[in-house]
Amino acid sequence: MERLMYASRWILAPIYLGMSLILMALFVKFFQELYHFIPHIFEINETDFILTLLTLIDLTLVGSLIVLIMFSGYENFVSRLDIGESTEKLDWLGTHDYGSMKIKVASSIVAISSIHLLKIFMNIGATANDKLMWYVLIHLTLVISALFMGYLDKLTKH
Repeated sequence: MERLMYASRWILAPIYLGMSLILMALFVKFFQELYHFIPHIFEINETDFILTLLTLIDLTLVGSLIVLIMFSGYENFVSRLDIGESTEKLDWLGTHDYGSMKIKVASSIVAISSIHLLKIFMNIGATANDKLMWYVLIHLTLVISALFMGYLDKLTKH
């Protein structure tokens, strides 16, 4: 029974491999945005320029979050990555336990939410006041949740 339970962790391996496909989809979306942006770079106003840059930064943060979850999750829950000695190894591999991974995910979500909120503020005239209030409340909820998780993580490490 215990061996079967322990071996069942390998069910997660295809899920982490599937994250690679999500990363490829994000790659396509990033370069699609860039493809539409570059030809009009001299025509667009400053606000639209910044909004597009924020979109590209947002996509980059999501991609980094996917890589973090993919590698850290695999190493934490499935198996150590068996990469050769001559292969370049990321410095942070093997250093994120489940708690630190949760904190990094929470802070990434707050950063992504911040960028989304900034995009809304840059185009504030197009957003109804009641929706704006909900965006701010949701963002504050994410910030408070991340701070609370960080505080709890600090308490449990002592």
